[in-house]
Amino acid sequence: MSDGGIVCEGLVRIFTAQGVEVQALQGLELRMVTGEMVALIGASGSGKSTLLGILAGLDKPTAGSARVAGHDLVTMRSAERLRYRRSSVGFVWQQSARNLLPYLSARENIAMVHEVAGVVPRGERRALADELLTQLGAADFADKRPAQLSGGQRQRVAIAVALANRPRVLLADEPTGELDDQTSAEVLAAMEVVNRERGVTTLIVTHDAGVTEHVERTVRIRDGRTSTETLRSRSTGEDGVAVRTAREYAVLDRAGRMQLPADFVSALDLRERVRLSLEPDHVRVAPDREEDAS
Repeated sequence: MSDGGIVCEGLVRIFTAQGVEVQALQGLELRMVTGEMVALIGASGSGKSTLLGILAGLDKPTAGSARVAGHDLVTMRSAERLRYRRSSVGFVWQQSARNLLPYLSARENIAMVHEVAGVVPRGERRALADELLTQLGAADFADKRPAQLSGGQRQRVAIAVALANRPRVLLADEPTGELDDQTSAEVLAAMEVVNRERGVTTLIVTHDAGVTEHVERTVRIRDGRTSTETLRSRSTGEDGVAVRTAREYAVLDRAGRMQLPADFVSALDLRERVRLSLEPDHVRVAPDREEDAS
């Protein structure tokens, strides 16, 4: 794994409340290479937020392995965890109020991160702040406070703040959740720019279907496991028209387990058990029908 990569294998997280165990992650697998931008989607309770908390260094897995930007998140001690959160990973919350101090301007919010963490040398801080704000299309309101900004402008500044310490990984929890469609597209386009120009590995947890237009890979989580991945590519046809294609794949874990897409299960009315047969170049999955056995 290179410096900005993410590798999770067999990740398990169990919570206990009032004597009841809840398994939020059940052997989750996830791999991202340095500089990749991926959208992570799933229903409420699927394990998205739990995974994000672990990757951010805010929580620890119960079992399995997780490595981010060269750090072993399972074994690292408190001092390394602090360094990791200060310099290796940046985080953007959905609620803009959690990202920014209301009494500071955009530029001052970035300066506060620099001062507290002490990661970026003093002589480089002002230039880095201006560079980030420019890349994110936020230079025109660098001296305004959050209350003077629109929701989209606040999220642009929040991303700049998350990138202030030059992290190798950027995690975003529903960054467009409070925005309208047009503003969401503008914020995501800005994230594409910093992902491309700064080479920062970017994982976006979202319910926003519009995010898929800005990433080449979408990972879906279901019941605490990585369920499917959708890969997108662009090509130019003979008529010169650009064509964007998408292909969905089931994720096979190390134990040979996978989850079929929910619409496949529904369309074929698959329940309890299915019939498998090994064909020359594929595995056939069919409903288990009593009448077929007669």
